[in-house]
Amino acid sequence: MIVIGELINGMYKDVRKAIANKETDVIQHLAEDQVKAGAKALDVNTGPFSKNPKDDMKWLVESIQKVTDVSLSIDSTKFDVIEEGLKLTKNRAIINSTNADDEKMSRIFELAKKYNTQVIGLTTDKSGIPNSKEKRLELAATIVAKAMDYGINAEDIFLDPIVLPVNVAQSQGIEVLESIREFRHLSDPAPNAIVGLSNASQGTKFRSLVNRTFLVMAVANGLTAAILDPLDKELMDAMIAAELILNKTIYCDSFLDAYRKR
Repeated sequence: MIVIGELINGMYKDVRKAIANKETDVIQHLAEDQVKAGAKALDVNTGPFSKNPKDDMKWLVESIQKVTDVSLSIDSTKFDVIEEGLKLTKNRAIINSTNADDEKMSRIFELAKKYNTQVIGLTTDKSGIPNSKEKRLELAATIVAKAMDYGINAEDIFLDPIVLPVNVAQSQGIEVLESIREFRHLSDPAPNAIVGLSNASQGTKFRSLVNRTFLVMAVANGLTAAILDPLDKELMDAMIAAELILNKTIYCDSFLDAYRKR
């Protein structure tokens, strides 16, 4: 399972303040703590309040790479901000993200080809988030096909079926899980399946419980990556145990510590 740490995002008040005041130590500690907790990549997002997102993205990437060499997921809706981050990444990056709109896919996959990155593809388009598994699969196939047109391998695509909050779209949970299970059949080798996990519990009372239950169910259905809070120890423990039960890791009494030290 590829865990992408979600915490370096200007939507969070402490990160927003750190970006505005250029508090390098705050960002670096967040990076180091997430990696220590098991993150294999870090999402990097300047947030919607940044007045100079290109400069802020440059500062974030440079600050993070001084303390860790894990992959970075460059997260922005602005193409120039994404490219600013990609110019500076030392290791292979992930672009977060494109949807199935043809114009956006073309621009994102051009960047992915230029900088040899992986790409997160959201199964949505100008019509919005689909309600059915069938529509999600149709959009997923469109994304994979477009990627291949640019010479990008399917296994370098992370398909996101778009998790919605359980308190406002309860019926969508099963559609998302079934979509994850079907993504693996779109190509050989198969694309990755990813979720932005925190969306599942947005606005609910028991956020950690909802998140870890949904994550375990998604892993059982073939999830290969997730953007989540790796500092939630119970969440990470549940994920590690799920992979153990699915025979993806070898049992030992210290399997939790062993996973984190890989």
